[in-house]
Amino acid sequence: MRKDVVPDPANSRAFYRFLTSVVVPRPIAWVSSTSPDGVDNLAPHSFFTIASVNPPIVQFTSVGRKDSVRNIEATGEFVVSFTPEDLFEAVNATGTAFPPEVSEFDAAGLTREPSTTVRPPRVRESPVALECRLHLIQDMGDCTLVFGEVLHAVVSEDVLDGELPSIAALRPLSRLGKNEWGTAGTIRTIPRIPVGDWPGHYRGAHPAP
Repeated sequence: MRKDVVPDPANSRAFYRFLTSVVVPRPIAWVSSTSPDGVDNLAPHSFFTIASVNPPIVQFTSVGRKDSVRNIEATGEFVVSFTPEDLFEAVNATGTAFPPEVSEFDAAGLTREPSTTVRPPRVRESPVALECRLHLIQDMGDCTLVFGEVLHAVVSEDVLDGELPSIAALRPLSRLGKNEWGTAGTIRTIPRIPVGDWPGHYRGAHPAP
């Protein structure tokens, strides 16, 4: 048996909760921005992805027009810091709806690190940061999509495995449903199957019907 779940415009919040319980896990953009008055904002946004490879553009979605969006609209700059497992409580704390004059850096006891190419600071405690210049802001329904071109990135050497970060060292946090958060858990690897090596069928571990 399956239960039908139908979007209801009169109760959009209920379907939003359903979507965020099945579109999982979701990586988190820990977005720092600076207001025209010089207040450094820091907020987690769990609708986050890569939008373009060349040029390198990342995208996050703000549900509602929050301080992150207003600051980025005004200044054209932001930073996305990585959210590792050991900063779980701090990341959650920066999601508190403080008034615009309060900096989440200060409220959560986090350290500002000067960026190389933009004004908003990086989170020093985070192992990776992407410095971004605004590419596009697009309103969609009750949300705002923010696209930023990555101008510069930094990574802590102690999470590198050769030239690339190790997932085991990064220990990424993700958002799940309700008040649930996820960690990397068991990491599995498997190569893509080149088309020339395709066996003509694939059923994996499932028995034939």
